[in-house]
This record gives sequence, structure tokens and C-alpha cells, in this order.
Amino acid sequence: MKISRKTFYKNHNKELRKYFYDEINALHIVAENTAALIDTKHIEILTLNQNNEEDFKKINNLESKFDLIVLTDIFEVSNDIFNLVSNLKNNLNTGGKLLLTSINPKWNLLFRLLETFGIKRRSYINSYINPRNVSNILESAGYENLKNYNKQIFPFKLFGIGTFLNISLELIFVYLNLGIKTYFLYELKNKKYKRLSKSIIIPAKNEEGNLEELISRIPKFDEDYEILISCGPSKDKTFEKAKSIQEINTDLNIQTFEQTRNGKANAVWEAIDKSTGEIIAILDSDISVDPEELTNFFEIIESGSCDFVNGTRLMYPMEKSAMRFINKLGNRSFQFIISKLINTNLSDTLCGTKVFKRSNIKNLKKWQSIMSISDPFCDFDLIFSNSYYGIKILEYPVHYRSRKYGKTNISRFKDGWRLILYLFNSMLLFKTSY
Repeated sequence: MKISRKTFYKNHNKELRKYFYDEINALHIVAENTAALIDTKHIEILTLNQNNEEDFKKINNLESKFDLIVLTDIFEVSNDIFNLVSNLKNNLNTGGKLLLTSINPKWNLLFRLLETFGIKRRSYINSYINPRNVSNILESAGYENLKNYNKQIFPFKLFGIGTFLNISLELIFVYLNLGIKTYFLYELKNKKYKRLSKSIIIPAKNEEGNLEELISRIPKFDEDYEILISCGPSKDKTFEKAKSIQEINTDLNIQTFEQTRNGKANAVWEAIDKSTGEIIAILDSDISVDPEELTNFFEIIESGSCDFVNGTRLMYPMEKSAMRFINKLGNRSFQFIISKLINTNLSDTLCGTKVFKRSNIKNLKKWQSIMSISDPFCDFDLIFSNSYYGIKILEYPVHYRSRKYGKTNISRFKDGWRLILYLFNSMLLFKTSY
């Protein structure tokens, strides 16, 4: 009687599905003895015999190019890992990604014992490789690491309570890296500088006194760019002021509209739907971040360094009264928790200035569809969706200025509780097989 693998591979297929979307061109390379357990929907499959090194030459004969190549039960049985991943570079498109799935070496001894006593099927694994060593090999072969993580501690049904038990164990031991299946996501290094069209989104509520200076200070870019002012229900004449600026500045491509609902997040989502640029920037209308800094945000993305740039206000000294102490304390707390959660070191997760590629919107909408808690500000949705689907995030430091007009529209305690619930929901998605 051998241990069933069905639940394990069912969870594995579920994890892989988040990297497959309808328009992606992907290849899944799997071991012959597990191919029957792999989901074949919307993806090309190549099966290899783990015991036959000659069979691995099928990889060298691939002619197609892919956006994503996934290896399941293949990486750890290869006798020439470096050449395996090097050859796959020829079959990746610009910015293509390689997802390696392997067994956590912490389970090596136990699995060997189970195989010896015939309880577990023989795996034919040559070596259980430490994640640090995997990164060294892939970096040498011309790849850049995006994320490493593992899942599944108890992958069994156990009379219907196995899923609950597995998720509980994943949460309890979340930072001990005990998951059986390890995932390594890499991107091919082939960065090229490319000028892209731009959309600058400005959420505005009770900001009548800031808009004129803000718009006048936005740099005039050589390539196509548009400015979208999304106006919320205001006590002052924010919308009227925005319309006046649009009518006066006929040399600029400005769109002004009123939100159909309230809240900053809604202002951003509705503006995104109306935008057309290849890069999208979110710029708060309180002028707490210098609009001139957008030039550097765009430069980072156009240089190919990443697809998402997060502004950080916590590098330089702030102007007096720019941020209250309780807000700063909250930001530091969220920064620490989120960095641990997404395995990316971020110093400021709630900075309103964020710039990202339009191609990331599909991941944003997928993320929102699986979240049961909505984000009132949009910052978490943007950061979490990009990290969850393997998009590289970099930070750019900004000087944080004191507000000149009006006051903040944020409800610190009400919105703070929503963000805490949001974080718990996110932890389930990031750290468990939920």
C-alpha cells in the first residue's frame, strides 16, 4: 500500500494555475510517471522519461518560443542542470519566465526511508538541491530570481479534514519553510531600453487648491502621455477646477471625470479602465510627492529593470507634519509584515505613488477575484497582485512633503481594521494551499 499522490498533485496544479492565463504561451515539462496527474488545460505538455537521459534531448529540439516554461519532477533528476536551464533560454521570449518546481530538501531523509520500506513510490531524484544553490546556478545561466517559496506540509484527504489540517500547519510553520513542494520563479535577463506611452492617474477628492500647481509641475514627456483626473464627491469644487484645467491646457491630453462610487481605490480602478498608456502611474493630488519624480519612476521601467516601481517615503527625512506619528508607526508595521508575507523587502507599502506596466492589470483583476476583502486604498491590491503572480517590484525613494491645502481623506482606524483583515486573507493565499 503506497501513499496516494492525488491530493499532492491536485494542490500542485492549483498553485501552477495562477501563472497560467488565457493569452499566455506556456510549456509544461513533466516526468512521464506523473504526467497523468498534471492538468493539461490551456498549456502545452512535454513528457520526459526520468530514467533516460537521452530523452532529455527533446528539450534541445524544441522550436517554439514561450512566455513561461514550467518544470515538474524534472529539475532534480537531470545530470546536467546548468545545460538544462541554459538550453531553455533559446525557447523563451523576451522577458520570459522559468518556473522550477522541486522537492524541499528538508524532507530528503524521510522520503528516502519511506521509499526504502515501500510506502512511497521511488522518485528517481539524483539530488535534493538547496534553494540557495539553485539561485546560484540560474544566475550563472543568465536568469534573475523573482521569488522562491514552498507549500504543502500535509497533502492528504484524511477523511475530509486533510485540507484544513494542511492549511493550519502551513500557517503555524509559515516561516520555517517546511512545505514539501518548492517553487523557484526566474526571469530571463535580456533587458532592453524602450520608450513607452504613459497614463498618469490622479485621484482627487477635496483637492481644489492643489490641482493647478500639481498639473503644472508634471513633466512634459517626449512620447505619448495622458493625464486622468478621477474626481470623488467633494465638499469643495474639485471637479469644476479639474474641468477648468482641462479646458485651459489644450496642449495636454487631460481627461476629467467623476467617480461613480466613493473611495481612492475606486477612483484608481475606474481611471485604469479609461487609460490607454503602456505604463500607468498613480500620483496623489495632495502634492506630498514631487510630480517631477515621475521621470525617474518611468525611467526604471523603460530601462527594463522591473515592471513595477513602488515609491517609498521612509528613506529621507520628512517635512514637519507631513505624516503623523501614528501613521508612521502603522506604515512601519505594515511594511514589516508585508515584506515577510511576500518575501520582498519593501520599506513603504502605503506610498500613493506607484508606477507599473499595463500588462500587469490582468494579474490585478485575477487577484481581486480571489480576495474576499476589498482594499480601500488600492496600494495593497497593486503590491500583492504583482508579487503573487511573480512580477518584480523595485522601490524608488521620494521626499515626502507637507500638505499645502486641505486635509487627508483617510479614516485611519476604520480603514486600518480593513487592512488588517485584508492581510489575513492575503496570508492564506500566499502561504497556504488555500
